[in-house]
Amino acid sequence: MKKLRRTGIHDNHPVGYLFIAPSILGITLFYLVPALMSLVMMFTDYSFMSKGDIQFIGLDNFKRLAGDASFHNSVLMTLIFLLTVPVSLIVAFPIAYILNQSVYWTKLLRTLFFLPYIMNGVAIAFVWMLLFHPSMGPINGALKMIGIGSPPGWLSGTDTAIYAVCIIQIWIMVGYNMIIYLASLQEVPKELLEAATIDGARLWHSIRYITVPLVSPTTFLLLITGFISAIKTFGIIQATTAGGPGEATNVLSLYIYKTAFRYYEMGYASAISWMLFAIIMLVMLLNWAGQRRWVHY
Repeated sequence: MKKLRRTGIHDNHPVGYLFIAPSILGITLFYLVPALMSLVMMFTDYSFMSKGDIQFIGLDNFKRLAGDASFHNSVLMTLIFLLTVPVSLIVAFPIAYILNQSVYWTKLLRTLFFLPYIMNGVAIAFVWMLLFHPSMGPINGALKMIGIGSPPGWLSGTDTAIYAVCIIQIWIMVGYNMIIYLASLQEVPKELLEAATIDGARLWHSIRYITVPLVSPTTFLLLITGFISAIKTFGIIQATTAGGPGEATNVLSLYIYKTAFRYYEMGYASAISWMLFAIIMLVMLLNWAGQRRWVHY
């Protein structure tokens, strides 16, 4: 009897390349080529407004970054905005835990929590601008009713704008994190929880010593993807504050956009972009280094 030949991963077929060609072409044209172009441009003084030849200036753009107060402020605002990731996870986990139990209208509540994540960003921005309105917004109206005579300006205040934007981001991301946590919680073995209950463990101890460690890989995944998404956030901030008032919400992604397409300094914007890439890599490396202590596979 002839042995059947196993099809291995090395048995490539030319037709397969046709299926992946659109994706490869899109990644090449819209990711790899622009990245390589920006890698070259960050060492030049290239500008849309310049009429002369492009000059190679070496590391001058990075020297300029070292003394750029707006860049330093953008890094600070970005780091503050990154706090939305762990906060959204802290809020999402108990919601997911409760909705994983037998409660009324579970499916409806899951849908309502997830709805902000799939809504149009401009619509979300418009609604929250009305909610945060300093004089006519319901949030400040409620604060005045409980005795706060001078409520914050929220999106219009230089001290509060970044925190108002963070609240919006947390509200958007909680539903997504909740759905992912729900999927993970449904994989927690019920036998372990029942055994803990029989041994006299309280609910808090079961959550802390059984549930949380078992869903820690999911938490790590949400941290990684959440940090990447938060660092690149652009639309919701552009729609609500456009980086203002002043530079109160001028995160790095918005600063890159303004530098490139408002001031037309493409070389300098490319240098900022690669600094943003370096920050993303640093955050990811710190997460990978720290996950050995608390992630249980």
